[in-house]
Amino acid sequence: MKAHRFFLAAYAAATTLFLSGAASAADRPALERWRSYAGVSWDAAAGGRDRAPFAGSVGAPIAGIHFDAHGRAFVSTPRLVSADSPATLSILDTGAATGPARLTAFPSAAANAVSGAPDSHLRNVLGFYIDKRNGWLWALDQGFVAGEASAPKGGQKIMVFELYTGKLVKTITLDAVADRKGSFLNDIVVDEARRIAYVSDSGLRSAPANQAGLIVVDFGTGRARRLLDRHASLMPQPGVKVMSHGEEVWPGKPLVLGVNGIALSPDGQTLYWTVTTGTHAYAMPTALLRDPRAGKAALARAIRDLGEVGGNTDGIVTDAEGRLCITDVSRNGIVEYDPRTGSMELLAADEGVHWPDTPAIGPDGRLVFTSSNLNRHFAGQVKPGEERYELWRVSRK
Repeated sequence: MKAHRFFLAAYAAATTLFLSGAASAADRPALERWRSYAGVSWDAAAGGRDRAPFAGSVGAPIAGIHFDAHGRAFVSTPRLVSADSPATLSILDTGAATGPARLTAFPSAAANAVSGAPDSHLRNVLGFYIDKRNGWLWALDQGFVAGEASAPKGGQKIMVFELYTGKLVKTITLDAVADRKGSFLNDIVVDEARRIAYVSDSGLRSAPANQAGLIVVDFGTGRARRLLDRHASLMPQPGVKVMSHGEEVWPGKPLVLGVNGIALSPDGQTLYWTVTTGTHAYAMPTALLRDPRAGKAALARAIRDLGEVGGNTDGIVTDAEGRLCITDVSRNGIVEYDPRTGSMELLAADEGVHWPDTPAIGPDGRLVFTSSNLNRHFAGQVKPGEERYELWRVSRK
């Protein structure tokens, strides 16, 4: 009888666990492949037909995405794999659901000319920010392009453009706070009310001794300050490998990437960041970062470790309710951190997602993220004509 009762109790417990797990999976938001494109194109469409894809599209992965107040989608095609992309910052026609991704250079093809003066042309944009309050686009230019060992003088910069005219508002050089050989200016987020930008420098080009740091930029004064240089919370985590679809990224020459995604709470009071070659998320009050009198020790003490994300990460964004959404490249999906409860959980995932890159809040409030396949582009594993540039969308129930 005791054995029988034990069996029944164990069966009931297992059933409860199974049902709760099934319910948890059923309660997860729906994840859909919203747009899927074969290659990219900057050509004009002819006769209503799909555009011909750019011949070098294999070297122009779509990485970053953000939306303006009218729903226009802006994307970055960083010149990390190849320098010959017609533009590194463009507007994507999300109304098209077939053919290559239809891009229009922003603010113009001429402004994106890689042969132009480095201090006045967009050379290599990965991170950028849509500033709805001021009607601006802040473009973070890494300065160097594929094949260059060092960013040319003046190439590392932030260029601020008017969203609807493309007119240049201001250029802020970053050469004094970023190393032209070792820095990797990855992502940018902006406190729109204060006109303060926060930039993540992953230090990838100086790996494995990454010159990682945070850069704080004041639009009004044009002053840029480098903070928390090589602090442990910004550096690659010892012993951690970057995994994608169950395999190590670039075995033998592993990816060693420091601070990557960077985001602000809706009130601008908290800065969040993640480290790709790592598994944790971090936060700290921006008041200290804005205070030029704050010393290294005070800044370091203010950093909070939010705990394990669950996998390696890339981009992050906060929604209107202050929840932090993190792309998880190891589990092919999105993780959500709720600052009100401190909970960190996998929000949605799909085996069809290949390197979830940049998340953004779409015009309807839903989360959209790029699936850039960036690790395979870098490794030369994507063949011309076989590129897929995909946008995934998360719908909370």
